[in-house]
Amino acid sequence: MIGVLLVDDEALTLELHRSYVERVPGFTVVAECAGARAAVAAILDAPKRAPIDLVLLDMTMPDGTGVDVLRHVRARAADVDVIAITSVRDAEVVRQAVALGAAQYLIKPFTFATFHDRLEHYRAYRERADAATGAATQSEIDAMLGALRPAAHVELPKGLSPDSLARVSDAVRSRGPLSATETADALGMSRVAARRYLEHLAEAGRVERAPRYGTRGRPETEYRWS
Repeated sequence: MIGVLLVDDEALTLELHRSYVERVPGFTVVAECAGARAAVAAILDAPKRAPIDLVLLDMTMPDGTGVDVLRHVRARAADVDVIAITSVRDAEVVRQAVALGAAQYLIKPFTFATFHDRLEHYRAYRERADAATGAATQSEIDAMLGALRPAAHVELPKGLSPDSLARVSDAVRSRGPLSATETADALGMSRVAARRYLEHLAEAGRVERAPRYGTRGRPETEYRWS
């Protein structure tokens, strides 16, 4: 389980981000802070309490900036990953955040589908990093860094929604391999709709198709997360 610290000075934003994190399997909110000083204290105190793996960090707060937080925790060699979540679009702030180790920079406002996609990329990065033990090869390093880069935005086919696509993705990842029928039953949607989402994921390279044998009649297609 990936422990997440939420940092934002707006209570409604903290509540929204908490609800988003709770909808992504494998992530859990372990702490919340409404200011820069509290965020630094929570990160440096984490080894004594619930481990913090990822910080979702606002860039503007009354008592400091997200860049200030990053400077303090990096000076103390705190081993946490950071995704900046902010309305600040200033290129210099982006540069400083990246230079101080922000893995991604997400502009408010955004949809749950966008948030979900960024956390999935971060999860893929961690999985690849954990799998690369000892001296990593160039291909392993390229795969680790590439996992953090969101794919270019692709328009969804007509009739598909980002939120439903995220639900289907979560189902295959956590319960898979699944057939279209099993996906439909799990999510309360029609088999035809489930198959459209699964085929879209397959065409995008996110899932792999394979025939499932052992049942009567024609073999059924199952979908496994890549």
